[in-house]
Amino acid sequence: MKYHPIVLLIIAAAFCGCNSRKRASAEPVMITLKNASGMSATFCSNGARLMSLLVPDRNGKLVEVVAGFENPLDYDSATEPYFGATIGRYGNRIAGGKFRLDGKEFKLSLNNGPNTLHGGKTGFQYQSWELSQQGDSVLICSLVSPDGDNGFPGKLSVRVTYTLTSSNSLLMEYGAVTDQPTVVNLTNHAFFNLNGSGSILDHQLMINANSFLPVDSTLIPLGSPAPVKGTPFDFRISEAIGSRIGVKDQQLRFGKGYDHNFVLNKSKLMPAAVVYSEKTGIEMKIFTSEPGLQFYSGNFMKGENQLRSGKDDFRTAFCLETQHFPDSPNQPKFPSTVLRPGHTYHSKSIYAFSIEK
Repeated sequence: MKYHPIVLLIIAAAFCGCNSRKRASAEPVMITLKNASGMSATFCSNGARLMSLLVPDRNGKLVEVVAGFENPLDYDSATEPYFGATIGRYGNRIAGGKFRLDGKEFKLSLNNGPNTLHGGKTGFQYQSWELSQQGDSVLICSLVSPDGDNGFPGKLSVRVTYTLTSSNSLLMEYGAVTDQPTVVNLTNHAFFNLNGSGSILDHQLMINANSFLPVDSTLIPLGSPAPVKGTPFDFRISEAIGSRIGVKDQQLRFGKGYDHNFVLNKSKLMPAAVVYSEKTGIEMKIFTSEPGLQFYSGNFMKGENQLRSGKDDFRTAFCLETQHFPDSPNQPKFPSTVLRPGHTYHSKSIYAFSIEK
């Protein structure tokens, strides 16, 4: 396979001197992207995090739609540490913290009961990235993850490009190359609230998926997708997030609400998901090249962190993470997340914002 042009840039980034073993810098870099509509996105090098996303509402007032801290140093001590983070090497869970690849077993760091979550104890969210701003609207984030990082094989060179467009869309494009066979599943863990603050249960949500992945009590997929029809997981027609979140359902009990991966219907015309706030008139559409979307309804938020918009109280933010399926390295029927030398990992997602009167 010929190298994609992005590979040359990624390989160059590998020599930038980044050390992915290092915890986030004592003095993180912060960069803000802006467009002519007044929308802005602020990132920090501590985990290549989306710290702030200001979007105009129906009255032209800017609304903070992403939960985050004012000070980037606070992310290291957060009790729910993924706010806005670029997640890797593997977004979501890997059962038992281990997998086999080419006949060899790899053991990962455990950080979620018996499982590995979001790359392990020192995943990408805890690491210092190199940030490079390209004009007003583009940010390139680079990281080199060494062989054995949290147990994952191969030296992985990663490049994430965030672009804020003139049409109020935030593009997230991921690229990676490796020198050994490995597994990769990158995403962003932004916590959204289109109201700006308060409960997210009144948000109207559509997910373009006919099926989802049922999980066990540790939130590992059981194997086969299940139809959403006739379940609280049917968001094919827009529903309030809170309309069925309290019904008696084993899957909702396991997740303490929604914390499940949806198997997206592939369509060039329809978005993967649409969220709408009646309070602000802000609508968010998500488009992605990924096969799955993890919907998390903020079930483990406990009001233990003072964020920019107030306390992170129970269900005051939600996540819609574009990604491959959880535990894919151990489930051969799922789309593969294996990356081999000479190949390029590539993923693209768009979060598009508009106003519905």
